[in-house]
Amino acid sequence: MNGFASDPKTMHSSSRALLDVRGLKVKFKTNRGEGTAINDVSFTLRRGEVLGLVGESGSGKSVTGMSLMGLIENPGRICGGQILFDGIDLAKLSDLEMERLRGKRIAMIFQDPMMTLNPVLRISTQMIETVRAHDDVTLVEARRRARDALGQVGIPRPEERLDAYPHEFSGGMRQRVAIAIALLHKPDLIIADEPTTALDVTIQAQILSEVQKLTSEYGTALIWITHDLSIVCGLADNVAVMYGGQIVEYGPVAEVIRSPRHRYTDGLLNSVPSRNRRGDRLRQISGFAPSIFSMPQGCAFRPRCSFADDACHQTPPLATHGNHAHRCWHPISSREGLGS
Repeated sequence: MNGFASDPKTMHSSSRALLDVRGLKVKFKTNRGEGTAINDVSFTLRRGEVLGLVGESGSGKSVTGMSLMGLIENPGRICGGQILFDGIDLAKLSDLEMERLRGKRIAMIFQDPMMTLNPVLRISTQMIETVRAHDDVTLVEARRRARDALGQVGIPRPEERLDAYPHEFSGGMRQRVAIAIALLHKPDLIIADEPTTALDVTIQAQILSEVQKLTSEYGTALIWITHDLSIVCGLADNVAVMYGGQIVEYGPVAEVIRSPRHRYTDGLLNSVPSRNRRGDRLRQISGFAPSIFSMPQGCAFRPRCSFADDACHQTPPLATHGNHAHRCWHPISSREGLGS
């Protein structure tokens, strides 16, 4: 099937997929013990597709993104699975080999643009260095490409703004610069880790529009990491809902939003203000996401689920219905509908 699989031999097609993640597992070893942050995560992504990676804080979204970029450092480590990017297993590459891909063919946009931008260097310096790190071009050509990238993301007077420092930009404009840097080499894959969370709604909408335009124009695949389902609805082709380090539901956005199967997905949807009647208290999921060092036995969502029973002490198997997949012993039926 497209996107989410338990058996790599039968459920994946690496010849058609740009990114094929199979059984990814990431652990962190600290003084508190060893915890599993990512547990058997599998999905595929094709050129031009947008995947929304959704879940609460601590669900494993950002660790998944950092794993794909080869940025997991001690005390963390990738201890299982494959990350096949255009047929190359990124998990087996050396640091030097990853550096050649990172920024050139795979780029990441962080939530805080100041993680990308150096506050004491002009924007031109940072963008020109990024261009020349991978391409042997003249200073003039590198500056032209930097200017054009700023213009692509809607920054006015790009030639003039190139010589500004990051503090001379607003938060929204700094994020646009970070996106422009990610787009400099027209990468095959961009991983965006909640890049619009701290921005106001107007700027957020503008950036989402630019991202959609650029992915469709260049065929770039995009993983958009967020806790906001409303963003995913208007941006992504498919959505993967993460909880406890696993993808617990996967499918086309419209189908998952219309007919969620996992109780956690249903809870996330019910907590969206637009799905609640005016004057009613917002519905919320009781309890908290588990720590990686005290993960519940069986279904990780069991302690927060009102439908949990003895069966939920065992890990639920993957169930698929066409392109829609979930891991739940007591899935929501089509008759039950949203709002269980």
